[in-house]
Amino acid sequence: MKVELQSDEYILQTMGYKQELKRSWSLFQNFCLCFSVMSIFVGIAPLYGTALITGGPVVIIFGWVVVTCITLTVALSLAEVCSAYPTSGGLYYWSAALSEPKYRSVVSFFAGWFNLIGYLTGYASTNFGLSMLLTSAITIATDGAWIATPISIVFVYLCVIVIQGLISTFAHRVINIMMMISMYWHLAGTLIIVISLLLCTRNSPQSAKFVFTDFENHTGWENSGYVVLLGLLQSQFSMTGYDSAAHMTEETQNAQRGGPISMLLAILATFVIGLIFLLSLTFSIQDYDRVISSSSIPIAQVFLDALGKLGAVLCLCILVGGVFFCGCSVVTSTSRLIYALSRDGALPFSKTLYKLHPKTKTPIAAVWAIAVAAGIMGLLYLGSSTAFLAITSVSTISLNITYGIPTLCLMFGRKNFVPGPFSLGKWSKWIGMIAIAWICFISVLFLLPTQGPVTASNMNYAIAMFGVLWILIGIYWFARGRKIFHGPIKDSEPTPTPVHDFDSAEGSIDLDGSASKQPNRYGA
Repeated sequence: MKVELQSDEYILQTMGYKQELKRSWSLFQNFCLCFSVMSIFVGIAPLYGTALITGGPVVIIFGWVVVTCITLTVALSLAEVCSAYPTSGGLYYWSAALSEPKYRSVVSFFAGWFNLIGYLTGYASTNFGLSMLLTSAITIATDGAWIATPISIVFVYLCVIVIQGLISTFAHRVINIMMMISMYWHLAGTLIIVISLLLCTRNSPQSAKFVFTDFENHTGWENSGYVVLLGLLQSQFSMTGYDSAAHMTEETQNAQRGGPISMLLAILATFVIGLIFLLSLTFSIQDYDRVISSSSIPIAQVFLDALGKLGAVLCLCILVGGVFFCGCSVVTSTSRLIYALSRDGALPFSKTLYKLHPKTKTPIAAVWAIAVAAGIMGLLYLGSSTAFLAITSVSTISLNITYGIPTLCLMFGRKNFVPGPFSLGKWSKWIGMIAIAWICFISVLFLLPTQGPVTASNMNYAIAMFGVLWILIGIYWFARGRKIFHGPIKDSEPTPTPVHDFDSAEGSIDLDGSASKQPNRYGA
């Protein structure tokens, strides 16, 4: 029996939802947003100095390659599920769909909340990075006459959040255009910086031996293996956020293919462009000791030493623009997640957060809820400069845990899973096992201290922040959540719509090339 391709709206309806968001995004536009959320400027620029002292060049370059390869196993597992369940709820909907009925509510509730926390803290980290880059550019432009203070950094941070919030309330077309600009900005900006560093560096570049073999340890820890693992923070933070493609699937045409393909393409594009960027930066280091001891953000010192005052300011401005666009992308994706969570009653004030603007069809209340939450997190920087790294770690951990929940559920709930057009076939189980092992490992790693001996000033407060969040979410679940939230799956428990032949694998994307028969969604 052959089944005709179902419309995106009908597929969404079978999952228990009606089409409310405007479905006008193409696969390419979805990819642009996902690529922008994963912004190499956000992942590399603010954390480059940290990477230089936790392993140095050899860990920076090879860590980028290793982390990308393992991240692809996680993304492949999520892409398979995204193809079956293309909804803005993304990970939390998938967790519910693949869980045992008696655990469905609690599993999806915590998956949704930690996905949201990952994005909110990631958004805060993004704009912290922007503030540091912008204030460093001002310091260089004024020849050090003006030096940023925590108050000035937080002021810039809050201003940026307000501007991004205003932009995100505009019509759908404006957001689409910005995502396109963001992608081209990242590509052109990287090209300009790389060419400038390769052709205009004032002194000779570093040797290949330095870039590919030099190991540095300025952490206070004697165990080199531990330091190497700490050096993966930069790469792993860059390789998160690709699930943003899923949060836009209710606005993407042909979402069962567009969502998973956008995820994977964004990771591959980030890997290639990021590797080129890292190589050009590391080859251009003129004085390693001066870079790691710089009073401004270390990447600014690399630009200043290599290109002089004007070149450094221009490169930093390029980075600021890219990070700003990334922030806008994160707001867009996170607001859709809040929309989906509030639609099912998982959040406080769900009725308000769920509302869409009648003309633009965008969740404006959700946008400003993000701005308020990020603004509160920004105030933590006034108390401790280590807040940036702690928030970055919490973002990385929260997102990876959320990636692991549906992946784990799929491993145990495969018998009830009907794949979409993107299927891993017989490789799904093995790829999922690698993904789960990596997620467990990396989540523990980023709770550990990065500097030794541990003191109040250099402690990794991520573990404290993460623990508090667990407690607060747990309290909310037992006090209210379990009474009003029953999971995104409705009582009828609709199953996903297969969009290819039930009797053949024609039209599907099956990595093992098999033509396994797909079960009929209606039980035939």
